[in-house]
Amino acid sequence: MPAAVVIGTQWGDEGKGKVVDLLAASADVIARFHGGNNAGHTLVVNGEKTVLNLVPAGVLHPGKVCVMGPGMVVDPAALLGEIDALRARGYLKDDAWLRLSEQAHLIMPYHQAIDRARERLRGAGKIGTTGRGIGPAYEDKIARTGIRVAELLDEVGCREALERALEEKNGYLKAMLGEAPVAAGELHARCATWRERLRPFVDDTGAVLRAALGAGKRVLLEGAQGVMLDVDHGTYPYVTSSNAVAGSAAVGSGIAPRLIDRVVGIAKAYTTRVGSGPFPTELTDELGARLRVDGDEYGTNTRRPRRCGWFDAVVVKHAVATSGVDALALTKLDVLTGLDPIRVCVAYDLDGVRRDTVPATSRAWDRVRPIYEELPGWRENLTGTRALGDLPANARRYVERLAQLVGAPLTLLSVGPGRDETIHVANVF
Repeated sequence: MPAAVVIGTQWGDEGKGKVVDLLAASADVIARFHGGNNAGHTLVVNGEKTVLNLVPAGVLHPGKVCVMGPGMVVDPAALLGEIDALRARGYLKDDAWLRLSEQAHLIMPYHQAIDRARERLRGAGKIGTTGRGIGPAYEDKIARTGIRVAELLDEVGCREALERALEEKNGYLKAMLGEAPVAAGELHARCATWRERLRPFVDDTGAVLRAALGAGKRVLLEGAQGVMLDVDHGTYPYVTSSNAVAGSAAVGSGIAPRLIDRVVGIAKAYTTRVGSGPFPTELTDELGARLRVDGDEYGTNTRRPRRCGWFDAVVVKHAVATSGVDALALTKLDVLTGLDPIRVCVAYDLDGVRRDTVPATSRAWDRVRPIYEELPGWRENLTGTRALGDLPANARRYVERLAQLVGAPLTLLSVGPGRDETIHVANVF
């Protein structure tokens, strides 16, 4: 059976954790294909909240195999902390349920130090990174100087690789960034601990996924962040350091593109963004503050307040087109209850010219102005609704209009944070 991909269609924080958790119930293997612990997926099951940064969101379903693919960058300390926290709550009882790619790159302490120092030196022009070393780790990957999980397991090879890396990174930290060097002895000791604790999870995950697909199992490929943070297709330079579009799922997981036949795009019923960068529909008034409070819009990792605004159909349509989205999952519809009217951005005005595509430069993004369409709101509570036909007329009109604007049919609607607070419109598998 071909694999399905789940991606975010905005600037991340669309609710991928909940959607992947729901879809994982029908999957056998759940694999994440890019990013690091700059991503945060929040799941609420039976009133209990779980935050995942690295482990795929299928982990709350016992017996499911969760795969961390070669496209990821992994902080060993963060991963082990997450594994320990999950096991303390009764999850991941079997090592075989978590597979870590031997080809995934490692985030080292010097990556984190460089990341934080660069943000500090950027001042007002900072990107808004989490400071967790994601970008510098991907830089080393592309520069062919990175250290992968397989190297970590080779004690001699790891020591040699670290010595080469520390000579360069410590020189850069001291001379260019004014930061303290990373102590070699301490890092070698930490690597020794990471090596033995991670060894049981390490595998050729591409082979694991290909075997699962060959056996007719259902595979779900989980993206992190959102298309507008994609390093090629997002609001560059205010982006992440990997590809968040569906096309990267094959590369980042190690399977052939022809083995994927379904792309689910997740969009919030309004728009949010964490950190710096363009946001045409941002609301900086009391309404934006209301959305932040009602939607609990604070970064999963950093608890930074998210910027909030109206739904931007131009952005989501761009994501649908670049990723071939054929099923739309809409989240946090309940947060809009009580707002009337509700505005939707249907196009941009750029220097007096109407356009329905995203611009390519920061200067152009700064000049775009949203063109809005207004729809009537609703006051009925949605959290108990379990069928599309049971939605208030105006709520149903709203979601159907969004699907029409972005060019993808609805497959799922979230009307509350809980696993059961969901309207299933169509099956993904």
